[in-house]
Amino acid sequence: RLTMESALTARDRVGVQDFVLLENFTSEAAFIENLRKRFKENLIYTYIGSVLVSVNPYKELEIYSKQNMERYRGVSFYEVSPHLYAIADNSYRSLRTERKDQCILISGESGAGKTEATKKILQYYAVTCPASQQVETVKDRLLQSNPVLEAFGNAKTLRNDNSSRFGKYMDVQFDYRGAPVGGHILNYLLEKSRVVHQNHGERNFHIFYQLLEGGEEDLLRRLGLEKNPQQYHYLVKGHCARVSSINDKNDWKIVRRALSIISFKDNEVEDLLSIVASVLHLGNVQFAADEQGSAQVTTENQIKYLARLLAVEGSVLRDALIHKKIIAKGEELISPLNLEQAAYARDALAKAIYGRTFSWLVNKVNKSLAYEFPGWRSTTVLGLLDIYGFEVFQHNSFEQFCINYCNEKLQQLFIELTLKSEQEEYESEGIAWEPVQYFNNKIICDLVEEKFKGIISILDEECLRPGDATDTTFLEKLEETVKNHPHFLTHKLADQKTRKSLGREEFRLLHYAGEVTYSVAGFLDKNNDLLFRNLKETMCNSENPIINQCFDRTELTDKKRPETAATQFKNSLSKLMEILMSKEPSYIRCIKPNDAKQSDRFDEVLIRHQVKYLGLMENLRVRRAGFAYRRKYELLSPCSWSHRCSEQQRAALTPHREQEATKIFIRFPKTLFATEDALEVRKQSLATKMQATWRGFYRRKKFLHMKHSAIAIQSWWRGTLGRRKAAKRKWAVETIRRFIKGFIYRNHPRCPENEYFLDYIRFSFLMNLKRNLPKNVLDKSWPTPPPSLCEASQLLRQLCMQNMVWTYCKRISPEWKQQLEQKAIASEIFKGKKDNYPQSVPRLFINTRLGNEEINAKVLQALDNEAIKYAVPVVKYDRKGYKARARQLLLTQNAAIIIEESKIKQRIDYSNLTGISVSSLSDNLFVLHVHCEDNKQKGDVVLQSDHVIETLTKTAMQAGKVNNVNINQGSIKFTVGQGKEGIIDFISGSELLIAKAKNGHLTVVAPRLNSR
Repeated sequence: RLTMESALTARDRVGVQDFVLLENFTSEAAFIENLRKRFKENLIYTYIGSVLVSVNPYKELEIYSKQNMERYRGVSFYEVSPHLYAIADNSYRSLRTERKDQCILISGESGAGKTEATKKILQYYAVTCPASQQVETVKDRLLQSNPVLEAFGNAKTLRNDNSSRFGKYMDVQFDYRGAPVGGHILNYLLEKSRVVHQNHGERNFHIFYQLLEGGEEDLLRRLGLEKNPQQYHYLVKGHCARVSSINDKNDWKIVRRALSIISFKDNEVEDLLSIVASVLHLGNVQFAADEQGSAQVTTENQIKYLARLLAVEGSVLRDALIHKKIIAKGEELISPLNLEQAAYARDALAKAIYGRTFSWLVNKVNKSLAYEFPGWRSTTVLGLLDIYGFEVFQHNSFEQFCINYCNEKLQQLFIELTLKSEQEEYESEGIAWEPVQYFNNKIICDLVEEKFKGIISILDEECLRPGDATDTTFLEKLEETVKNHPHFLTHKLADQKTRKSLGREEFRLLHYAGEVTYSVAGFLDKNNDLLFRNLKETMCNSENPIINQCFDRTELTDKKRPETAATQFKNSLSKLMEILMSKEPSYIRCIKPNDAKQSDRFDEVLIRHQVKYLGLMENLRVRRAGFAYRRKYELLSPCSWSHRCSEQQRAALTPHREQEATKIFIRFPKTLFATEDALEVRKQSLATKMQATWRGFYRRKKFLHMKHSAIAIQSWWRGTLGRRKAAKRKWAVETIRRFIKGFIYRNHPRCPENEYFLDYIRFSFLMNLKRNLPKNVLDKSWPTPPPSLCEASQLLRQLCMQNMVWTYCKRISPEWKQQLEQKAIASEIFKGKKDNYPQSVPRLFINTRLGNEEINAKVLQALDNEAIKYAVPVVKYDRKGYKARARQLLLTQNAAIIIEESKIKQRIDYSNLTGISVSSLSDNLFVLHVHCEDNKQKGDVVLQSDHVIETLTKTAMQAGKVNNVNINQGSIKFTVGQGKEGIIDFISGSELLIAKAKNGHLTVVAPRLNSR
């Protein structure tokens, strides 16, 4: 059995595997010395209670094999030596047994091994969790999402060749069997500025170099790229395009394979790589100033490539790069850009394209990881947070401010949850909780995030206010607002001695991990993160599917100013805190042993710095407050070891341990070591004695228990059988008697003799009714009720019908409701009156029979703001000669308008419409009767429509003339104009015929479809 190192020589050599066992726990030197001892022995993992401290070994260790995974699987936390797998397994077992969501928080500075730790945990779950074909697919996608996100979100920095330049929180979803069935990833604060600028010795994101190094010749030719990264402006700023420790060609193959596993189609990969290539081409766009000082594009070739890759108009893109569109009081103003502004616009576009594409990529990965059966059975979630650690550089800017604010929030959460779990454990064991003094960094979090007075609020206010806002004015506003805060300092507020270390454009925050000096240069630009409107419009018109999704057209119409970068980060961080607070946390603190990435090198100064900003000493102090060590009951009673100790030893040990409900709490490490050393001596003899005693006791207890159980069962069963039989007979007799008596008195008023029978009859009817309720409003079936329930049955039938009608009405959509209303009006007007009405019933009325493209543009322009409610092609018959002419009938809010191509032939205001006449036959003619006193009107209008029922219904409803529709038999008189009348004669016949008769009337022969 693997336990804590009990031999003192071993403890001296490899240190203690839990920092709470350090005798001098307040000494930072003792803490670091323990780390050094374990690091020299390749023991890279150490606990602080349940927190794991991990030191990056910068070499491969044989501790991640499948055999090692099995060793930690299902084993109690302290039974094996500290390991990443112990944390993973402990969280997994808590998730399975307690059905509570878990999360593992991994933090540390760049190069400390956070990303590798996340991969190892995912690999552990992939190997040890239950498997099936579907689960294997999810496991593959979970694992393969890492190389894809690393390619697009990681880069080489001075401290790390594979540094994550974004924060990542991944939820892994487990089903009721404990198998991973889905996942979801949230990303935080991608370092978009790296796209356009890298410090010396650093690189851009991996994907650019992988594409150039590993991309096939045909692919690069399609993308307009060359293999040499020196050709691209965005890749040469760091002066280290190629790195010996990074194999971009091999990484490219891994990324391509991973994309196919995550269900990327070939055309999606092509579109994605087109965007990556477009960023490189965008960096090579150059500008020159004309005579007026305005910027002009000098690299037309790059514009052609960009137009093809982004699927936009080249001329539109060129203009958007050198002009700025401003909308003021509803008017658009186009302003030319100077060289500096054009370069800013180009870089802003590159950052926006890459940043939004990265968010799209995360969403795409999430879709492939989504659980396909979310409502089938309950699932639990285990979260993995791999997020940037506290950063202190020689030059700290906006990114470091956000990252360190994030770490302040995580530290606040960590201390709060640690103290909370400690207090809960003490209370569950019945031990008095001793309040722990600790630094509450809420004061720093409030300094950053407080409404109206916090740094982020002041930064946003400067970004949004009118006038000339600069980084300097922002600093001045800070000095004015938070000058009295004990954790804030600037050159102006500092004393004479401190001013020497502070620049005039810098401010200093005293974080929980120490002082950090920030330069305000670039704070406003990075917080605004603005993209000129015309560049947004150009991207919104892109035919590249990914770009089209990334740039939403609603951004152009949304007048609300988008949230600043700091506010977005604060809000997403707040949501992350809510997520983490809802889960049971576990912690992994990663430490980088040296900056040179060398194995076996232990840089004490660097490690002391990390121990400080990770808050490890604070955590140890909280854990050691009260009882430093606790474990389940074992062979720790006085008879197991104290007779081997002297009186003085017993006196020294007893006050320093407390035995409670389920655990033994030990105050000092020396007590634990003395207890374990004494236990080792007595373990063998105690085990033998315990085994013998237990076996004898167990067997006798089992025999007595079985004998007693047999007698008890026999006695109980005989009595039960007898009582059951008697009770059953008695119940049967009483039931039969009551039923017969009730049947005899069934026609009498309710009385004790017949109440059972009547209740039974009623119950039977109601149960029969429950099984045979009508299925819909057309179902008229209903069970026959007994005489005593006739009235109740009728009421129930009415209620049932009302409920079915209400349910049906509730399900009706607004569109269908409108359709029914129109059909109801049509029925009211035409049912039983017009021959071709029955043929119109099954056909839905549509909103319009003519689209805007079918109506002449001049007509639309003439109508101005009048909305067309309905449009239909019609045939108009002249008042003289009855010549048929093709027209369009438009219904607006106020008038019916007759159109001939681009001319408005007649406008009939609804107020002038006196009535509508139509025959009772199956023809499609109708007459619109108009006031002739109006000089603008030429007389009544004779029209023919293929959709006459629909047209007349909509006209009558729109004009409010539902009661003015006349259905005539035989003939219709109408006004020709100037007091003259015309007549239309309707005759039944075999086929439809419309012609002018010899008597001057318009004769309509129509077949009779229905006999009324």
